Amino acid sequence: MSAAAAPAHVAPGPDAPKVVTVDHLAMAFGARTLFRDVSFEVRAGEVFVILGGSGCGKSTLLKLMIGLFPPTAGTIEVLGNDIVTASGDARERMLKRIGVMWQSGALFGSMTLLENIMLPLEAHTKMPEEARREAARIKLGMVGLGDASNRLPAEISGGMAKRAGIARAMALDPPLLFLDEPSAGLDPITSAGLDKLIQDLARDLGTTFIVVTHELQSILAIGDRCIMLDKDAQGMIATGNPRELRDTATHPVVRAFFRREAM
Repeated sequence: MSAAAAPAHVAPGPDAPKVVTVDHLAMAFGARTLFRDVSFEVRAGEVFVILGGSGCGKSTLLKLMIGLFPPTAGTIEVLGNDIVTASGDARERMLKRIGVMWQSGALFGSMTLLENIMLPLEAHTKMPEEARREAARIKLGMVGLGDASNRLPAEISGGMAKRAGIARAMALDPPLLFLDEPSAGLDPITSAGLDKLIQDLARDLGTTFIVVTHELQSILAIGDRCIMLDKDAQGMIATGNPRELRDTATHPVVRAFFRREAM
């Protein structure tokens, strides 16, 4: 089957295994509550989107799910383990099974793209150098950067940096990838190409994606399910298939978001 004829990503059914369970999560900074009573599940193979306006807590929720700091209340289970309470070797093993792409790509400027992708392999495996190089080349090829392995981050476009960031997040073959604002700052054509890459990887590898974004076109293009956070409500105001929310939502903020209406 040619790439042009490849089937679209098919969302997993409700019987697919749970890879993330968030239960009654709350986060406050001092006296300021960012969100509370946030509960949802992510199933294996989904492209799950966390969306909402600026300041609603999207990126903070991502950071809680990857264990960067503890929540004020609630629990987070990732790949069968409580990431809030995990420690020591158990925590390290769990973190090796997730990958993260930050908004800017967060590439090391003094390293080539190949060296950036090799870094997690060097830190967390005992693979010989040539095996690490080959594994990194494969990952770069998977994101369409096979010919750019020897280029520095300063020598590539913003879209290429995002792709390289995804390749590095995939270095250890994690079953779960977190992407923080992958389309931010990209032109529409480059953004659409990145959306297709995410869909292709989800379909071809069975990887689960949790994507934080407020880019409406990307949400509608890639999202199997989503939750929407709202700053004023201090929590979730919607959950479901984003295309269904666009067509049927009655909550005024949800409707305005998906229909790009002023409030």
